[in-house]
Amino acid sequence: MSPPERFPADDPREWMNRARSNLAMAKNRIPDAYLEDLCFHAQQAAEKAIKAVMIKRGIDFPYVHDLARLLSVLKESDETIPDFVGQARKLTRFATATRYPVDQTVTEQQFQEATSLAEAVIRWAEERIR
Repeated sequence: MSPPERFPADDPREWMNRARSNLAMAKNRIPDAYLEDLCFHAQQAAEKAIKAVMIKRGIDFPYVHDLARLLSVLKESDETIPDFVGQARKLTRFATATRYPVDQTVTEQQFQEATSLAEAVIRWAEERIR
C-alpha cells in the first residue's frame, strides 16, 4: 500500500491526509496500547479535519486542541456545524487529561464512540473541502 499523495502544509488536502492517518492509528488495535492513547489519535483526526475546513475557508485558527473552540470559530464564520460534528467536542479530553497517567481510563464503549465521532467529522470535512 502506498502512502497518500503529499501536498503543501497550507493545503487542506494535506491536513485531511493527516486526519485520515490519525484515524487509521486510532482504529489499529495495537497490542499493549492503552485505549486512551488510541483515543488521542481519534481526537487528532477530528482536530486536523476541522482545521482543514478552516484552511479551505481562509480562517486563521488558534493552535489549540479544544474542538469546541475550533468549531465556535467556524460557526462565527458562518459555517453550519451539524449536531453530530458538534459532538466532537467530547474528544477534547483525549488531547489533554487522558494523555498522561491519571485516573481516567477509557472504556471500550468510549473508544468506539471516539473513533465513530472522528470518522463522522472526517466525512463532514471531506464534503467541505472538495
